[in-house]
Amino acid sequence: MITARAAASFDPQGRSVAAARAFVRDTLQGWGFADIVDDAVVLTSELVTNAVVHAGTRAEVLCLRAEGGVRVEVGDRYPERELPLRHPGERPYADPDRESGRGLMLCAALATRWGVEYTATHKHVWFRLDLPDRPVGTRSAGPVVPDQFLPLTDSRVRVAVLQIDATDAISAWNEDAEHIFGYPAEKAVGRPLAEIAAWPQTPGTATGVAEALRLSRWEGSYGIRGADGRVIPVYASHLRVRDAHGEPSIVCLLVHDDERALLQTPVRVPSSDGQHGDPRPADPFEVFIGSPAPDDLDGLLQRTVERARDMLDADAAFLLLATDDETELEVRATTGLPSTRQRFARVPVEAGTSRYGSARLPAVHDDLAVVPGAVPLLESTGMRSVVTVPLKVEGRLTGSLGVAAEGPGRYTNEEALRLQFAADRIALAVESARLGELERLRRGSLSFLVEASDLLAGTLDRDQTLALMAQMTVPTLATWCAVYTIADPASDPYLAYVLHEDEERIDGLKALLSRVSPPEPVREAGARPWPAATAAVGGETVVLPLLARNRVIGMLTLGKPTGEHFRQEILELADDLSRRAALALDNARLYSERTAISRSLQRSLLPPGSPAIPGMEVEVIYRAAGEGNEVGGDFYDVFPIRDGAYGFAIGDVCGTGPEAAAVTGLARHALRLLAREGLGGPAVLERLNAAILDEGVRSRFLTLLYGELHPQPDGGALMKVVCAGHPLPLRLRPDGEVTAAAEPQPLLGVIDDLDLYEQTLTLEPGDVLLCVTDGVTERREGTRMLGDDGLAEVLTTCTGLTAGAVASRVLRAVERFAAEPASDDMAILAFRVPEQREGS
Repeated sequence: MITARAAASFDPQGRSVAAARAFVRDTLQGWGFADIVDDAVVLTSELVTNAVVHAGTRAEVLCLRAEGGVRVEVGDRYPERELPLRHPGERPYADPDRESGRGLMLCAALATRWGVEYTATHKHVWFRLDLPDRPVGTRSAGPVVPDQFLPLTDSRVRVAVLQIDATDAISAWNEDAEHIFGYPAEKAVGRPLAEIAAWPQTPGTATGVAEALRLSRWEGSYGIRGADGRVIPVYASHLRVRDAHGEPSIVCLLVHDDERALLQTPVRVPSSDGQHGDPRPADPFEVFIGSPAPDDLDGLLQRTVERARDMLDADAAFLLLATDDETELEVRATTGLPSTRQRFARVPVEAGTSRYGSARLPAVHDDLAVVPGAVPLLESTGMRSVVTVPLKVEGRLTGSLGVAAEGPGRYTNEEALRLQFAADRIALAVESARLGELERLRRGSLSFLVEASDLLAGTLDRDQTLALMAQMTVPTLATWCAVYTIADPASDPYLAYVLHEDEERIDGLKALLSRVSPPEPVREAGARPWPAATAAVGGETVVLPLLARNRVIGMLTLGKPTGEHFRQEILELADDLSRRAALALDNARLYSERTAISRSLQRSLLPPGSPAIPGMEVEVIYRAAGEGNEVGGDFYDVFPIRDGAYGFAIGDVCGTGPEAAAVTGLARHALRLLAREGLGGPAVLERLNAAILDEGVRSRFLTLLYGELHPQPDGGALMKVVCAGHPLPLRLRPDGEVTAAAEPQPLLGVIDDLDLYEQTLTLEPGDVLLCVTDGVTERREGTRMLGDDGLAEVLTTCTGLTAGAVASRVLRAVERFAAEPASDDMAILAFRVPEQREGS
């Protein structure tokens, strides 16, 4: 009877094999089938490899839990790839020296039962593994160990128990958790685990906190930020469960990292071959590291230092990896030492005052008190005697393994040889895992930089660019970030943006940095320490210059809390990011400057303001098309000519943008100058026409409605207008009648000789004169156009409204006519003679 099932699909690519192995391992461990996990993983790996690598098709993996065992099915989409028939004299269909068929041979060797099934579209290879017989109530057991070799713990063992709900927030927090981390339950419950978990954030490597919480079972080390801000290294065991209603949650058990033996799953001991009662020859690597070996580099290194410590009965052990040029060693794993504080710290190999002794040869130090500084990693740790051995691959230094004890004279050359033997067994596996991590880091870094470039290229706003720079570095690259900007070479750096992964600390961090002199601008690329900030803020702080167009425009400052260090790969990634961010920030600066200049020039083309005309209401609405434009091809003006006389104009230059705006400025200034010379409307437009034609290739034709307005003592207004190719002005009477108030005449900027004439009309109290550009009348929605008739219809609904209300109603009608934003400039000019009140 099937009691549980789990399924997953994997794309036809190389990394899918590892993903399938992880899926089967997590599933079976979650079901409590640890005894058969390894065989199931091996078989699944071979079968999925056949599907995604050799057959090049998608693989579908199905795990079925049943009483007494598990059935695993691997399906692909090549049903015609049947089992090859074997003829007499031919080799078997499966051979250990051939890739093809090896999975079937392993099924026959390891599985309780197996088979191949076909459908019209799929082929399924399945195998069943039965659980071994074991005494009821026994899951696993370790050997009898003398008391003095048992792991050390505090006088009272404390196990923090957390429960994480489906939103990744803490829903339960026990008393031991409060004691270990300092948070009372009411302060912890409801917070996402990611807020207090100091999880490794290296792009492209390891498993993130969100991914770990999705797995059915997870076990490993990370840190928890305590209430005092200190990172507490912990060892955790996560188990994903569901309640009676099917709601999933995660139960987390956490202990201090040096008490990991309380939770860590016992390592599987290599089994013996039962033939003749002789044990199977054990692989030296498995003897030292255990089987199965950890899949990830960090797990492998941690297992190595723990086994090295146990092998020599040491108090501490550590492992460092060499840089590519073998000039420095980087701390990657420790046990019995403050691992979080030392992780990723670097020391020189053979040069400098803090050199790491002779890392290329085994070394035994009887008493570090006599040779201080021989092993910088152990300073102020209480360790006295130490033995270190190199890790080498093909004669090249790849790392260093060491063990230490609190007492002097603990180790001899014999222990050094034992440790060297173990280092030789593990060196190749470590180097292979390190290269795999570097490849994942490279891919993750490329993906990170591509995404960062896309985000930075998506904005030209300076403040948003600063925010993006900080948000991309925190927490992926650093715990906190500060961006300094430099306006010009003579200016001091300015603290422009601060971000911390704990939002409650941003203001405090900003205050601390404000009291520190900003870092000195340096043109050399790459990260450099900033001791002043380190002294004020604590932890490790580095500064990277923001270089753009051969100029330092700012600094990017990254920080880690006390006890944490930057990896060199992270600093190199930050350097790449700083170059991209600097160019984006400089582009935003240039865009802002040009936008400011453009807007300043555009504002100079707008009228300074409409004058107050006695006895008249005047309202103007102007909308320029295009982002960042304040002036386009449409223009308007209302200005005094002389006492009792006012000029007005509304026009439309062919085209939009800066070229049209230039002709706009010419027309507006020329109209004012000519009108104040006492010329009539036709003469003013004829001279403007000549000035436009004089522009030559820069000239553009324009339509223009020009007029003079003379308020009358009885409350009306006399108007003289010339409509040169422009939409006709509309007159609205109090009874709702709408009529054209002028006749069309030739536009300007096309021919030399114009024969224009002036028309006169009188506005009575309550009358409205509406003047618009063709951006209003030519508003379109598909094939429909508002047109002159549509505008007149809108105007008929405006009786009794003020000039401002009339202009606003027309604008709303235009905007609602189509869903898309307007693509043409618009100008609306409305005049109204107020109705006289009784008794006035």
